[in-house]
Amino acid sequence: MTDWVHEILERYGQEASLETAEGETDVRAFLQPVQERREQVPGTATEIGWVDGRLWLYLGREEIGPGDTVRWNGMEFQVRSSRPYFIGGTLSHWQASLERRWEAAE
Repeated sequence: MTDWVHEILERYGQEASLETAEGETDVRAFLQPVQERREQVPGTATEIGWVDGRLWLYLGREEIGPGDTVRWNGMEFQVRSSRPYFIGGTLSHWQASLERRWEAAE
């Protein structure tokens, strides 16, 4: 019943890399910024400039959890939270909230 999720990810998903405690693996997932309800971009002014506070959405079949790292399109993200979604008793997909990881200035 959840084969359609796999087929959609294979056809339309983006290629990314997922790093967990078990190692790094290539995945296909949907990654996109979470839309804000207001016009202003949330963020913080720091010593190195403006840090974008927007979150990103991850939808994929691989288990993902807080502290894991997703690399995609030259960007690196840290997982803030995640949860599995089931159809009946079968895992459909994982959804995670990601925040962009920024390089520290030296």
